[in-house]
Amino acid sequence: MSYSHSFLIFAVSALLLPAQEQSALEREPKGWVDVSPGPQLQGWTRLGITPDPRAEASQWKMRADGVLECEGNRGHDWLRYDQEQGDFVFHVEFRYVPVEGNPRYNSGVFVRTLGDYSLWYQNQIGSKQGGYFFGYIHVGGLKRRFDLSGQLVEQRVKIAGEWNTLEVTAQGPVLTSWVNGAVVNQYKYCQLDRGYIGLEGEGYRIEFRNLKLKPLMQARLQ
Repeated sequence: MSYSHSFLIFAVSALLLPAQEQSALEREPKGWVDVSPGPQLQGWTRLGITPDPRAEASQWKMRADGVLECEGNRGHDWLRYDQEQGDFVFHVEFRYVPVEGNPRYNSGVFVRTLGDYSLWYQNQIGSKQGGYFFGYIHVGGLKRRFDLSGQLVEQRVKIAGEWNTLEVTAQGPVLTSWVNGAVVNQYKYCQLDRGYIGLEGEGYRIEFRNLKLKPLMQARLQ
């Protein structure tokens, strides 16, 4: 095969690959805070998600290798970081432990969520699906659900068993979701200028690592 033909094949192949950009952590490694839980989950609080009460025994544990594991076998709950946040970038790496069949793996990353869970914003994550925002907000004095799954730019979440990198940026009213190399979803109407970040446990074993937070200068809601 000639050099020109080889180069042409390489160029076409490159065009067919999804666009890739570095994560915020890679581009700007300074200014990040490691928010991984302590050995006994210090710094985070485990809370039940209605209608499930908080299970007496925790399905969350911090392993010696620095991985936070949710066994996914004790109901629906979330692990909430204890410090309320304003504007920030939240860096999360996650993977599901594969199970037989074709399950609908389900978990999420909470941002700008009220401590009592009455209003919440979540970035949904699954296996080969997710990266979009949904949650509950106030509309005309009533609590309403919103769902941006139909506005996902592209599907970049990997299959169960492979590590993914997710970064959620909250700046002013805008929430931005970056997954494995590109921005895939954005919500421009966040009603809360402060709230909690957290991780969801909902029936499937999932692992998290490199939980890092970068505070940003507060942007005013428009």
